[in-house]
Amino acid sequence: MGAANYHLFRSGRVWHVRFQVDGRRTQLSTKETDRQRAEKVAERAWRKAALWSRGGKEIPTLRELIKMWLEVHTPTVSTSHAKIVETFGRLHLFGLADIEIDLITTQMVEAARLEWLKTRSPMSANQSLKVLRLLCGWAIKRGMLPAMPFQVRALKVQKRVRAVLPTALVQDWLAVIDKREGDRLGVRVAVRLMLGLALREAESRTGRWEWYDSERRLYTPGVTKGKETPTALPVPDWLFDFLEPLRKPSGLMIARPDGRPYPAGFTRNAMLEGNKAVGAPHITAHRLRGSLATLLSENGVPAQDVQTLLRHSSITTTSLYLTTNMDRVARGQARIADKIGFGLRTETDGAPMARDASEAATG
Repeated sequence: MGAANYHLFRSGRVWHVRFQVDGRRTQLSTKETDRQRAEKVAERAWRKAALWSRGGKEIPTLRELIKMWLEVHTPTVSTSHAKIVETFGRLHLFGLADIEIDLITTQMVEAARLEWLKTRSPMSANQSLKVLRLLCGWAIKRGMLPAMPFQVRALKVQKRVRAVLPTALVQDWLAVIDKREGDRLGVRVAVRLMLGLALREAESRTGRWEWYDSERRLYTPGVTKGKETPTALPVPDWLFDFLEPLRKPSGLMIARPDGRPYPAGFTRNAMLEGNKAVGAPHITAHRLRGSLATLLSENGVPAQDVQTLLRHSSITTTSLYLTTNMDRVARGQARIADKIGFGLRTETDGAPMARDASEAATG
């Protein structure tokens, strides 16, 4: 930038800066006697004036921006969402923390990502990039930034197979959890609410008996992650039979002995123990919800109905929960092959042969 944008001069021992933005002349003291330090102060003063000639807003550092975002959003967003941003600010800044947000460059973000990748997965690096974009996007809306200061694409990541709890293992899996928990009903009820109603873990621990309509066998989550319009969910018979003996007129459906709600992640250890005991895949609270979505889809429930059950605003989000059933694909392939005339038959020597078209038509 230098002399093309501002003029640095000395008055006595102290350096001063003079510049003009939108016809408005500004002169101020850098309060520095060293020219190099004065250059930094002068450049910063000119940059702020040039960016915000219409308002003169302060430009926060990334650390300050995260604090501002949390102060504004923590009361209104889900606990998990706020925790993601808080964790990003505490662990994932890698040299960006004290950089003013309009000075964050593509090269800086790429360098920070390389540091992320030394100890974390590409998926984690993409999550951190997503949070950084979220913060800068909010800064733009709030008038702290004129535009996104960096352009970095997410890394391509090999998608993992999503775990689904096999129906053949459900009874044994629940039995292991029941035995582990004994008379403590909290986890036992929560896993059934997640399995039977596709509730999120947070929704299971905030569930209330007032929202349970025993007569019509419906449950309407009153507090949800996305603040969606309440949707009455049908309670399956097996869950109804489990809940009826526990039913109360009001209050939390599950609570600790002292009456307080359970903390986040309270079902994790029991689920992991159940997985290990019965040989199930890595089932967590999130994948228990996804398991029900997948099983419903496999049993012919339309995607838009699964979307309503999961309370997703977008069908695209719902599709991420559904696991492809290759058995259905194989059956479909066989039906198509049969119609084409490629259905396989076996000769006496055991070698499969394609039927001819006339055979396929009469068969």
